[in-house]
Amino acid sequence: MVNLKDLSKNPERVTGGHRLCAGCGAGIVARQTLIAAGSTAVVVTSATGCLEVSTTIFPYTAWKNSFFHSAFENSAATCSGIEAAYKSLKKQGRISEDIRFIAFGGDGGTYDIGLQSLSGAMERGHRMLYICYNNEAYMNTGIQRSGATPKGAHTTTAPAGKICQGKEQNRKDLTQIMIAHNIPYVAQACVGNWNDFITKVQKALDVNGPSFINILTPCRLGWNYKPEDTMSLARLAVETCIWPSFEVENDVYKINVMPKEKKPVVEFLKPQGRFKHLFKQENAHILETIQKDIDKKWEILKYRASVNC
Repeated sequence: MVNLKDLSKNPERVTGGHRLCAGCGAGIVARQTLIAAGSTAVVVTSATGCLEVSTTIFPYTAWKNSFFHSAFENSAATCSGIEAAYKSLKKQGRISEDIRFIAFGGDGGTYDIGLQSLSGAMERGHRMLYICYNNEAYMNTGIQRSGATPKGAHTTTAPAGKICQGKEQNRKDLTQIMIAHNIPYVAQACVGNWNDFITKVQKALDVNGPSFINILTPCRLGWNYKPEDTMSLARLAVETCIWPSFEVENDVYKINVMPKEKKPVVEFLKPQGRFKHLFKQENAHILETIQKDIDKKWEILKYRASVNC
């Protein structure tokens, strides 16, 4: 567990004054990630997306460490190339400093457009941490559906109307895809549980190899909720088991936040405008399907974790 007093002494390497929306979780993720890194030298790469465009508006930057902006699809490839160059320079004796490498990408640049470069970087075994700040749609370009968008959510390219009731497909399980790469460390977290997330970042940075964290990051614009509810809404995702907090360390599953009482999924869906159409009487069957799917996946996760006990 993280000691908050010790953590408060770590340097702040993401400044205030950026252009992220009020209530946006992406800035919180970036800030907490670099606080977790402590005094360790860090190189950050970031795909095009909300985090990048809002923190690096020329000629300004919110980053106090080395920062490389990549195209939408290649944050992982860029980070892996920098890490490979670093290893070569260190072997030649031209660099002595111990440096860690962190790549950021939204769900669009990770689940979809960037999946190929992410998979390649993980498979090659680069010592780097990839963090997907997952707000479940292409928020930066107009709230289009992505592979991370959950079933039933209203987006501009999967709207709720007379023919369809939001996105018809289930979201891609990217965390399990990363686990299938047999890398040393994979985790899920939410922006509302800072201690859990920071602990996972520190574990990931200590891994001698690739690591991946998928963190649920509410978007008050795309999800349509009050900006001050970001943290509580993210925690609700864990409490309803729609987004379990767990880690897989060297193939061993562990549930990190076990809900005291598993809440119904509707408690997470109802505060969000993107799901309001699901609460019409004629759409009750969609809510039932979503609940059954979440229940099934939760039981599978609990079984995987229990096998390791």
